[in-house]
Amino acid sequence: METAARLSPHAMLEALKAAADPTRLRLLALLADGELNVSDLTTILGQSQPRVSRHLKILAAAGLIERFRDGSWVFLSLAGGGVTEHLVRTILANLDVSAGDIARDRGRAAGLAATREAAAQAYFAAHAAEWDSIRALHVAEGEVEAAVLKVLGPGPFDLLVDLGTGTGRMLELLAPRFKRGLGFDINAAMLAYARSRLSAAKIDHAHIKHGDLRHVRLPDGCVSVVVMHQVLHFLTDPGAALREAARLLAPGGQLLVVDFAPHDLEFLRESAAHVRLGFADAQIEAWLAECGLSVSATERLAPKRAAKSGQGGLTVNLWLGRHQPTPSGRALKRRRNLEETSS
Repeated sequence: METAARLSPHAMLEALKAAADPTRLRLLALLADGELNVSDLTTILGQSQPRVSRHLKILAAAGLIERFRDGSWVFLSLAGGGVTEHLVRTILANLDVSAGDIARDRGRAAGLAATREAAAQAYFAAHAAEWDSIRALHVAEGEVEAAVLKVLGPGPFDLLVDLGTGTGRMLELLAPRFKRGLGFDINAAMLAYARSRLSAAKIDHAHIKHGDLRHVRLPDGCVSVVVMHQVLHFLTDPGAALREAARLLAPGGQLLVVDFAPHDLEFLRESAAHVRLGFADAQIEAWLAECGLSVSATERLAPKRAAKSGQGGLTVNLWLGRHQPTPSGRALKRRRNLEETSS
């Protein structure tokens, strides 16, 4: 039987001391719900950036949180998968979060997320008919589509789900390879455009549905292939979306992620509603491992010419995840902790 990891007495005391502060406890409660950046946390708590940063430094030194840089932004999350995360989630599971500062913080966090999502959806609505051409500015879409077909293989797939379907182009492209397809998107303008596109192409075995890709109205383990094409960089918490995608997969199912490699085009945050400036292989692999998936294939597509912005091009990566034969102990522990926290 595997022996559970344990903290030394000194490490345990440091962790408990770090958590035993009103502001730091509020920070842990916020980060238990998903990754946030320093600017988000200062806005939610209503405290100065230096003060919040000082508390975050203490939490990081105690091993309770992790920091990572994405362009000019720094994101924070609970320390992943280890005994310190279990300790924090155990503390929070016994905390009343329905009143006081923590309840107000969660309300402000929800409002901030809603504002950011509304900005993204307004951008999508304004560019629904132009979305494919906007993508083409970054990388040749035909090259990406050829790579998608190559990486996924010929099928046939019983059920293919396209999360964040946008214009419905992935359903159109892959229609010959699935018996049934579903595309989910939350934006009404995109949904209307995708439906008209599939109708014009006479694709009647694929359907477009309104839905949040973080809470898909489908049962566990019913999907052969999930596609997430140029979706993750719009999300504040990509890991949560990947967990939801993995939940849908049947045994032996595949999850295809298509997104940008890390880049430094900061203007995309404002001009195109990007939250993340691309993803490293290690980050995607870690998220998939936590979902019980392993990366079985990758493809890297570097631009042959600079983007029209004049600030350089964008490399597109494809990652294909498959169910591991046996989920790792870390993945099982993380999943159990997530289930206990959400119950």
